[in-house]
Amino acid sequence: MKEISVSGQKRNDLGKKASKLIRKEGLIPCNIYGEAKGENGLPVAMSFVAPMAELRKVVYTPHIYVVNLNIDGEEHKAVLKELQFHPVTDALLHVDFYEINETKPITIGIPVKLNGLAQGVRDGGRISLSIRKINVTAPYQAIPEQLDIDVTNLGLGKSIKVGSLSFEGLKIATSPEVIVCSVKATRASRSAAAAEAAGKK
Repeated sequence: MKEISVSGQKRNDLGKKASKLIRKEGLIPCNIYGEAKGENGLPVAMSFVAPMAELRKVVYTPHIYVVNLNIDGEEHKAVLKELQFHPVTDALLHVDFYEINETKPITIGIPVKLNGLAQGVRDGGRISLSIRKINVTAPYQAIPEQLDIDVTNLGLGKSIKVGSLSFEGLKIATSPEVIVCSVKATRASRSAAAAEAAGKK
């Protein structure tokens, strides 16, 4: 995984009014969840703010990153956990990070890349990608930037499900029944099939 650096400052005032003022200054409220747990057993969040200018390169990208957070001089390695956007304007409102280390596996969505020209496409069909990411679990050093899937032998009307895939060193966390991609018939392919069938009579 690629690495990227983001700087931040700890935040003490957690009210909604304070959050609005923070955003007007070009900063975004953030939390980082780490190893520490509260009395209820749930992870304890450390609140901080980070410049939108720095978060933009992490949020608005198809790539996944290990984020090196420097919060008031404290170094934390993390990955994006959750993003919150305004329902009308799509403006970024809040970011949650999940702290990682070299020994603890993490679960994260990895972008899918389809490789090859599917047989079904050569026969006139159209390939459709149903999901853009597959969730995998592994130590962060073992996680690739993308998952390569060979579709060369995928025929017309056929699909690839998550359960038929395997990647070395990765445990797949997405349900095995989820369809990754499929080749759908088009009007042209149906016409060609009908003409071929007629020719065989």
